[in-house]
Amino acid sequence: MAQPPTPPLSAVIVAHGSPSDPPSQEAALRALAVRVESRMSGWEIGSATLATTGKLEAEIARLGKPLIYPFFMARGWFTGQVLAKKARALGVRMLEPFGVEPGLEACARRELSAFLATRGWQASETALVVAAHGSAVSRTSADSAYAFAKTLHAGLGFTATRTGFIEQPPFLKDVAQGLSQAVCLPYFAQESGHMSDDVPAALAAAGFEGPMLPPFIAWADTPALIAESIARQGAEAGFPCK
Repeated sequence: MAQPPTPPLSAVIVAHGSPSDPPSQEAALRALAVRVESRMSGWEIGSATLATTGKLEAEIARLGKPLIYPFFMARGWFTGQVLAKKARALGVRMLEPFGVEPGLEACARRELSAFLATRGWQASETALVVAAHGSAVSRTSADSAYAFAKTLHAGLGFTATRTGFIEQPPFLKDVAQGLSQAVCLPYFAQESGHMSDDVPAALAAAGFEGPMLPPFIAWADTPALIAESIARQGAEAGFPCK
């Protein structure tokens, strides 16, 4: 008897997006999905932001039964409530979010080391400021940022590592004060309004004059990290690997 055809392998990368400017975030996420797909043989990778009404539902209908990959920094309210509820209603499986990737800290160490080298700086002479979103309704977002900062501090040996938030204390404008040679690492997935407005404004209010890295979507290692994760988590979920 002939075996039924193997269903196509697919996943949708889902991000929050920007309610004030949905098209730009959709385009950026689509570009990331293309880079991820180029690293995955036999997979089709879609993309959707929650800010674009109906886009996630349309991508799932187009792809059939894709996996959902949350391009979020924590197992917080959006992933644990909003996106998880959507996934259940649409009958698809949601994977663990980007922010809990086991390889994320190593990726950040490489990115920071390369950046410091371009400046001729040593970590032992430099302070690190991790700028994160935070949350008024969930501790998970802050806990993820603190754990990330702690790992980077131990791995690279900065003179000091401080974590500040946009939505909760300690606020970024307070923790970024009084530093000389320092670099800011934004704990943000996308190039959002927080990245273009809130984080720079808080750093300026603190008198912080150091450089700021781009968000994770712009990092060279991010597509490979996501591709490896989708393949690994997909296999664990029973998706065949090609």
